[in-house]
Amino acid sequence: MIDCRVFIATSLDGFIARSDGAIDWLPGLGTDGGDYGYGAFLETVDGIIMGHGSFEQVRRFDPWPYSKPVIVMSRSLHQDDLDSSFQGKVAISAKAPEELAAELAGRGWRAAYVDGGKIIQSFLRAGLITDMIITRIPILIGNGIPLFGPVDKDVQLEHRETTAYPSGLVQSRYAVKKG
Repeated sequence: MIDCRVFIATSLDGFIARSDGAIDWLPGLGTDGGDYGYGAFLETVDGIIMGHGSFEQVRRFDPWPYSKPVIVMSRSLHQDDLDSSFQGKVAISAKAPEELAAELAGRGWRAAYVDGGKIIQSFLRAGLITDMIITRIPILIGNGIPLFGPVDKDVQLEHRETTAYPSGLVQSRYAVKKG
């Protein structure tokens, strides 16, 4: 099986996006000019797995922000729905997390970046997330899409480290305990 890793930012009140999916509260908050380890993190994965909602946000970015393959998990979006600019960059999958992880392992992937609230939640429920880097942004947005939702059982985490940046961002790393 592959390692499924999370690197995500939340508002201090635990939201990853506004209710409409907007992430306009993210840009411009960092004053120290760093990428907070994002580039180094991307070097540790073979590709990105994201949900349809996350894809709808990033598909508008110009230039396309990913040099690695992107798998979009969706039951409503199909490969034919993508324009040619995504050819060879984005694939659509309607598979369950366990099936997709097994398929990617069969393709030689060792690690995947899992992004998007519902997708992260589904991978957590399936016991597939191995570690998480969560960056808390010093802003309260009041409501929106939460990072975490209901879980079938407690998910035990092992704290690895926390870094406070001069910009006010606080980044914590956790390993997900198995069992």
